[in-house]
Amino acid sequence: MDLKQIHELIKIINKSNIGEISIEDKDGKVTIKQKEEQVITMAAPPQQVYNVAAPVAVTPSPSAAPAAPATPAAPKPTDDSKLLTIKSPMIGTFYRKSAPGKPNFVEVGSEVEVGSVVCIIEAMKLFNEIESEVKGTIVKVLVEDSTPVEYDQPLFLVQPS
Repeated sequence: MDLKQIHELIKIINKSNIGEISIEDKDGKVTIKQKEEQVITMAAPPQQVYNVAAPVAVTPSPSAAPAAPATPAAPKPTDDSKLLTIKSPMIGTFYRKSAPGKPNFVEVGSEVEVGSVVCIIEAMKLFNEIESEVKGTIVKVLVEDSTPVEYDQPLFLVQPS
C-alpha cells in the first residue's frame, strides 16, 4: 500500500463513523484509528450556585418599589426568615415572559397560587413552564430575564399568605 492510498483511506475513515480499521497486504499491515473526541461536561454543584445567589439582598430595594404596581395589599416583609423561595428545577435559560412583547408572568406584588406559572426555563430547545409550589405574594425577582440558571437556584422570594 503506498502513501497516497493511505492518505485516501484516512480521509474516508475521518468522514465515516468507523473507529478503527486494519488492512494487511503483502507489503505490510496498516492500522488507522480515529481520534476520540473529548466530551467536556460542565456542571456546577448546587452548593456553588447557592453560594453565588446567597449575597442577594432579600429586602425590596427602594428602586424596585416604583416598578411594582401600587396596591394596598403589597406586602412589606419585616422578617426575611418567613419568606419562601421558588427555585429552578433544572439548568437552562430563565425567561419571565412567554414570548417577546408579551407581559411577564409575575411581577413584584403579584399574587401566586400553587400551580400558577411564574416563568419559563428553556433547556435543550424545550420551553418548560415553571409553576409555583407555594401560595403568596412575589416580593423579589432574583434572576434577570434571559439569563442562565442552575439547578436549585433561587428565582423568586414569596411572602406566604
